[in-house]
Amino acid sequence: MRLYGIKSCDTCRKALKALPNAAFVDVRETPLPRPALERFHAAFGDALLNTRSTTWRGLDAAERARDPLDLLEAHPTLMKRPVIDDDGTLHLGWGKDVQAALL
Repeated sequence: MRLYGIKSCDTCRKALKALPNAAFVDVRETPLPRPALERFHAAFGDALLNTRSTTWRGLDAAERARDPLDLLEAHPTLMKRPVIDDDGTLHLGWGKDVQAALL
């Protein structure tokens, strides 16, 4: 199991604490390759883009109109977190539904 997020993210920390065997990938330190972003986007669509983040609010209208994958490559912190890859099954966030599926 791999957990993709940012180490300073409280939600990612909660997920890591509950999933101690998960390998953690900090997308700020190790940017995701385009194929991984495409796979995540295919699974979650625009929900992958965190439009409530400080990074999003700092973008102008022209930036926000860019392709979501290009935005995620340029600004990894725009990814909603965590993305959890459980042997090929992808989960987004750390809501009750994801917790029920993984715990």
